[in-house]
Amino acid sequence: MSHVTLHFPLAEYHRRIAKTRKAMEARGLDLVIVSDPSNMSWLTGYDGWSFYTHQAVLLGMEGEPVWWGRGMDAQGARRTVFMAPDNIVGYEDTYVQNPLKHPIEDLSRLIASRGWERARIGVEMDNYWFSAAANQSLRTHLTNAVFSDSTGLVNWQRTFKSDHEVEFIRRAAAIVDAMHARVIELVEPGLPKNVLVAEIQKQAILGAGGHWGDYCAFVPMLPSGIDATAPHLTWDDRPFLNNEGTFFELGGCYRRYHAPLSRTVYLGKPPQKFLDAESAVQEATQAGLDQCKPGVTCGEVAEAFFGTLSKRGFTKDSRAGYSIGLSYPPDWGERTLSIRRGDKTVLEPNMTLHFMPALWLDDGGLELSETILITPTGVECLCKTPRKLVVKA
Repeated sequence: MSHVTLHFPLAEYHRRIAKTRKAMEARGLDLVIVSDPSNMSWLTGYDGWSFYTHQAVLLGMEGEPVWWGRGMDAQGARRTVFMAPDNIVGYEDTYVQNPLKHPIEDLSRLIASRGWERARIGVEMDNYWFSAAANQSLRTHLTNAVFSDSTGLVNWQRTFKSDHEVEFIRRAAAIVDAMHARVIELVEPGLPKNVLVAEIQKQAILGAGGHWGDYCAFVPMLPSGIDATAPHLTWDDRPFLNNEGTFFELGGCYRRYHAPLSRTVYLGKPPQKFLDAESAVQEATQAGLDQCKPGVTCGEVAEAFFGTLSKRGFTKDSRAGYSIGLSYPPDWGERTLSIRRGDKTVLEPNMTLHFMPALWLDDGGLELSETILITPTGVECLCKTPRKLVVKA
């Protein structure tokens, strides 16, 4: 660890591990196999673009976590995690994308060698980084273990942010503000979309406020006109057109912590329907934000938002927000709480969310979102870009 610079004090990693172990104990687990790279990083500090191969952190009820992954990436673990070298284990490269053998065979041997061959083991069954073949191999080679689904167990421990984490998200918020300022400065009819995206990405990496920018877990979304009826289209080389609206869903990122922010720009004179939608979204958003305070459930926030939106004659059939923080591609969400009707999650101070009151209409789209922090008395919007439709005539 002598050559490792951790992003957080060592005591913070110990606090995270203790919190996770308490959740494991409540589930009756001896060991969790953590394959979500965000959870791996949160528990150990590991940071590398290696999640396209099989990797994991093993967390038992005692001792340090164990990082396991591709042999060439073990050196990256030695540069980023706090654990002793004996708890950094790499597998040989013949396991990589080889139809004749699977990396989980090596992981199974490691688990047995550490005394967990008969353990009650939690596995993140439903995430992007743990495959059906991995699950089959694990159960084939550890026949005396008892497996259960621990999807979300670590994720839920991450919903409450430390003050250090909140500071990183504030830095990410300043970066995304700078990205949107660049959009508003440059966007105009005739400008090819890819040219603007190049400037957006440049600003994202240059950062803001003296802090550099990390790569985002989500690429920029900027559909225009009828394309903006769909939420997740990216860009091409077509030029921006007059009398057309474009929403920009962008994310600032600092040391893997994210601050998403969406704004909409209309080139020309927006039709009345567009202005009515903006007015309705603004009113509904404020109604939702007014409910964002400790002790209130996500469902109650959703009722305030969706109820107000409905009174204004608009409907939205998707959730209006979700928890955000530390993340890796392909998603900046934490995959836990949602601002939707019926969600019983109680808001607490130092939770951070992307409040996402987007409308995708039959002829365009409008996004005016916020990265928010739940405070001891209410809510704070961390970004400074005005929440309004930008009109450039």
